[in-house]
Amino acid sequence: MRDLEQTDRIEKLIEYCRGLKSNMDGGQLYEEYEEYIAAVTPQEAFEVFHGLLEEGIEADEILQFLGKVINVFYKSLLNHRWEKPKDDRFLMDLIAENEGLAEKTDGIREILLEGHSLATKKAKLLPRIEELQEFDDHYVKKENILFPYMENMAPKFHGLSIMWELHDVVRNRLREGIDIMKDSDSTEAEVNRILGGIFFGMLGLKNKEELILFPAASEVLEDRVWGQMYRQSLEYDFPFIERPEAEVDMYDELEILEEGRFRTETGELNFEEILMIFNALPVEFTFVDEDNKVRYFTKPKDRLFPRSPAVIGRDVNNCHPPASVHIVEEIVESFRNGKEDSAQFWIDMKGRKIFIQYFALRDNDGAYRGVLEVSQDITEIQQLKGERRLLKWGEDRGEDR
Repeated sequence: MRDLEQTDRIEKLIEYCRGLKSNMDGGQLYEEYEEYIAAVTPQEAFEVFHGLLEEGIEADEILQFLGKVINVFYKSLLNHRWEKPKDDRFLMDLIAENEGLAEKTDGIREILLEGHSLATKKAKLLPRIEELQEFDDHYVKKENILFPYMENMAPKFHGLSIMWELHDVVRNRLREGIDIMKDSDSTEAEVNRILGGIFFGMLGLKNKEELILFPAASEVLEDRVWGQMYRQSLEYDFPFIERPEAEVDMYDELEILEEGRFRTETGELNFEEILMIFNALPVEFTFVDEDNKVRYFTKPKDRLFPRSPAVIGRDVNNCHPPASVHIVEEIVESFRNGKEDSAQFWIDMKGRKIFIQYFALRDNDGAYRGVLEVSQDITEIQQLKGERRLLKWGEDRGEDR
């Protein structure tokens, strides 16, 4: 809990930020609030940003003066002492990725100093900027692993939405940078402007992580949580560093609960919820076990192929026409001996295009446990063009509006 002195300091820091937002004189503001600025901690920085959001100031508005705030907080944040978690693998990977990013940007700076013509410079810079897009996995790991754990700890960490907004700014600048380098008519000024924006965004984020995010996370998250985050991170790429040699055990968190519920690392469900999810999927699937017996099938709203409960326990070979049994046998045998992991077909049926896929099911030890058959009507999917980013209910139902 915050004491009264800390609460007062945070209120003063929020006042300082309001002044920056209102374009008040920065020097005068600094003199007025210097005693509060000089002692700010990473935790308090989150309190300040959360307070601004609670007042209704949007994340993109805060970005307009965020750089000034970080600059004046810099000395205090840099001098803040914090300890890394005991299980620091996830944290150290993020830090190493940041160092890899710095090396990549240094390489870009070297190109700028080589004195090439504009056309040659753009040709050399294009693959370097495209390579920077690989760093997106660093941001995605923060958004999908680190941020949720922190947000669950305290309301102040909802201010992480500001950092997420910065991720999107960087993504947009990288896309713009690629377009500028590909454009033969783009000018030297445009090249310099976008490179400055990319460097400021990406290296600025690195700075904010190391001054605020990583210390704050290390102070509030338990060691077991850091271990969980590390395991989850193994499902993503590791930009600009060597990938850790480790495997993800997707069943090690399974826990059977009371009243037909079970919990895994990815959530908790009961059987009714599982059935609702399965049957709502725009696909139908059938599970055949390692003994070639049909064990389960879903009941979506619009079935593609007939299935009745009587097939449960039936040999899968007896569920297909004699002319296609040899194909089923070949698929199962290829899955069983580890030669293949998937197979796919597509057919025309009643004026529709049907996509059929088979997937080998294996446990954590790699042992064959059966086959999942998945069928989907992809007629409408094949007709998609361009993008739709707005919600249009009527068109989905075939209605005129």
